[in-house]
Amino acid sequence: MDFPDSENAIPALKDFDLDLHRGELLAIVGESGSGKSVMALSLMQLLSPAARRKSGTIFFSPDGMEAIDLLTIPEKSFRSYRGNRLSMIFQEPMTSLNPLITCGKQLCEALIVHKKLTAAKAKKEAVSLFQKVELPEPEQMFNRYPHQLSGGQKQRVMIAMAICCKPDLLICDEPTTALDVRVQKTILDLLKDLRRSENMAVIFITHDLGLVSDLAEKAIVMLRGEIVEKGRVRNLFETPQHPYTRALLMCRPSLHQKGERLTVVSDFIEKNEMNTFSHPVDLLSNLNADRLTGDPLKNPELKIKTPGKPEVLVRVKDIQVRYAGSNNWFGRRKYWTDAIRDISFEVYRGETLGLVGESGSGKTTVGRALLGLNKPVKGSISYAGRDLLNLSKEELLPFRRNIQIVFQDPYSSLNPRLKVGQAIAEPLIVHESLSRTERKNRVKDLLEKVNLNSSHYNRYPHAFSGGQRQRIVIARALVLNPDFVVFDESVSALDVSVQAQVLNLINDLKDNLGFTAVFISHDLSVVRYLCDRIIVMEKGKIVEVGESEQIYNHPKTAYTKSLIDAIPGYKRISGV
Repeated sequence: MDFPDSENAIPALKDFDLDLHRGELLAIVGESGSGKSVMALSLMQLLSPAARRKSGTIFFSPDGMEAIDLLTIPEKSFRSYRGNRLSMIFQEPMTSLNPLITCGKQLCEALIVHKKLTAAKAKKEAVSLFQKVELPEPEQMFNRYPHQLSGGQKQRVMIAMAICCKPDLLICDEPTTALDVRVQKTILDLLKDLRRSENMAVIFITHDLGLVSDLAEKAIVMLRGEIVEKGRVRNLFETPQHPYTRALLMCRPSLHQKGERLTVVSDFIEKNEMNTFSHPVDLLSNLNADRLTGDPLKNPELKIKTPGKPEVLVRVKDIQVRYAGSNNWFGRRKYWTDAIRDISFEVYRGETLGLVGESGSGKTTVGRALLGLNKPVKGSISYAGRDLLNLSKEELLPFRRNIQIVFQDPYSSLNPRLKVGQAIAEPLIVHESLSRTERKNRVKDLLEKVNLNSSHYNRYPHAFSGGQRQRIVIARALVLNPDFVVFDESVSALDVSVQAQVLNLINDLKDNLGFTAVFISHDLSVVRYLCDRIIVMEKGKIVEVGESEQIYNHPKTAYTKSLIDAIPGYKRISGV
C-alpha cells in the first residue's frame, strides 16, 4: 500500500499480515507514521482513491459465513458492512462528527439504516448507549451539537456510534488518547465486556505499550509500515527483541525520576543499544529500589529544596467561575453551572505546579481564569502583587506578554492560512517594536531552540506532524520570554516518544529561560515527572495538594488513589 505523489510513491504498508479470530483482541503499537491507521482504514475501505494497493487480500468471515475478500466488494455493497459488521472508532472525533447534526441524530442514523429501528426506538437505544459510555446528562447530550461537548465527551459519542450495531469486528484507532485515565479505564472495561458478550473481534491501535499490557493478549509492533515484532504481550514486556519495542517501553515518564532526561526512540535506534541489556528496566538496574520508586519519605533529597521562603508569583483566592445554561421562553437563564467553586492556591516563582483531575474537574477553567480568558464571578487573582481582575484593558495589555498559554490542540490553535513563522511572530508585532528582519531572526532562533529547523519558517501548519505543531505553539508562547506559562494538556494526544521529546524540551526551556509554569493534565505519571507540586481537582474543587512524589506514592484521598490506579500499565511498569 502506498500514496502516489508527483514523483514517487511513498510506502505506507509493506508485507503486512495478520490473523484475527472471533472474540480475540489484537493490539497494534507504533508511533505516528508507522502505518497503524493506514492498515485500519484499508480494512474499512476508506483510502480510495488516495492510496494505491499493489497486492494483497483481506478475507472477512462474519457469523461463520464463507470468507469474502473485502477488496473485491463494490463500494455500494460495502456500505452494508461499514458501520454494521465492520466498525471503527476514529482518533479525531471533531473531524469525524458532523457539526451540523446533533450527536443523538448521528447515532440514530446508523441504527435506523442498519438495524431498521424506528426513530423512537433508535432514540431510546442512543440514550442508553450514552449512559453506557458514561456521558453526563445523556438525554441532554442527545440534543447537543459536537461543538457543545468537550474533547473527551466527543470521543465517547464516537465510541457509542461505533458499538451501536454490535459489529463483528471493531477497529479502535487511538480511541482513548484524549481521555482522562479514569474515563479511559471505563471505556476499556466497556470494550472488554462487549467483546465477551458479543464475541466480537477487536483491533486496538495505540502508541502506549502500558495500555496494551492491561488490555490485550497479543500485539504487533510497527515501524515505518512494517511489522518489527509480534507475539504475546507478556513476552513483549519481559523479553522484547527489537530495539524499537524497548524504546517504546522506556519512553514512559513513570520509569524516570523527576528532571531525569526521558529516553526517546533515537536513543535506541540510532545509537543501536539493543545489545546493552535484555530488558528495558535493566537500564535502571544501577538504581536502588527506593530511587526507582522515587519515594520522598525514603529519599529526602527528592524533596523540593527552596532557600528561604519561596516568592509567590500568582495568588488565587476564593474564585468561582460559572457557565450559563439555556434560556426559558421569557429569555431568562434557566440555570448556571459552577465550573469551579471557592478555589484558592499559590504558585511560587520558578516552580512547575501541576493541575490534575478527570474531564469536567475544572482544570482548564482554572488555567483560562489565570489568563483572564474566563472571568470569575467572585474572588481574586493576583500576579506579582497586582489584582488582575480589576485591571482595565489598557492596564492588562502589558501583563499579557508575561502570561502565556500552550493550548491542548495545536492544530486548532494555529491559523491554517498563516505560515508558522508569521504565527510565532504575531505577539512580537503587538508587544515589541522590532523591525521585520529582527522579528524573523528572533523567530528562527526560537525554532532552533524547540528542535525545529529555521527553514520551517515559511511552512504552513498542515505540513507538520502533531509533535512538531506542539513545538510550534510552545515557541509562540515563549517568543516574548514570559515569566508565567500555562500548559493545558499539551502532551495528552502525543505518541509516547514524541511526548518524551516535548517533556524534555519543556524541562530544557524552563532551565534556560527560567519561567514559572502551571501544567494541566489528566495523567498523574506525566505530572509527577514534570512538576514540583500537584493540585488534585474533582468536580470544581481542590481535594488534595502536595509535593509531586508525595501525592504519587502516598495519596491521601480515595479519588487521587483511583487516578493513580487507573494509569495504564502502572503496576506492571513501575513495579508497584
